[in-house]
Amino acid sequence: MAELARPESDKHVGVFGTAWDALTALVGAIMGLLPHLLHHVGLLGGAVLVTGATGNVLFAVVGLVFSIPLLRRLHRRFDSWKAPALALGVFALMFSLSAFVIGPAISNGDQERVPVRTVDPDEHEGHHG
Repeated sequence: MAELARPESDKHVGVFGTAWDALTALVGAIMGLLPHLLHHVGLLGGAVLVTGATGNVLFAVVGLVFSIPLLRRLHRRFDSWKAPALALGVFALMFSLSAFVIGPAISNGDQERVPVRTVDPDEHEGHHG
């Protein structure tokens, strides 16, 4: 089967292209580390940002914002609104499946909720080593 070649406009050439690729890789790495780093914000700060409806809305917006370059590239490549619309539909479907089916299924919703205890700074260092 023939491989799809990258369009010339998508190829990054030279120092600026390399820098752009490095920057996007850095953003991807930061987004991967973000869930772990948010607990350093503090008990309420991290919990408010990533749980419940607030967390779902936050991550939906972040996902949509970060998909804009892909959507623009799809529009240029296919010269139609159909490919970006299909991509947004797949994003919405997968996000909904994750937020409303998989998330609740793995969150042990049938167990009694217990308030979270604040961790002493000495205890906090234990899970980093």
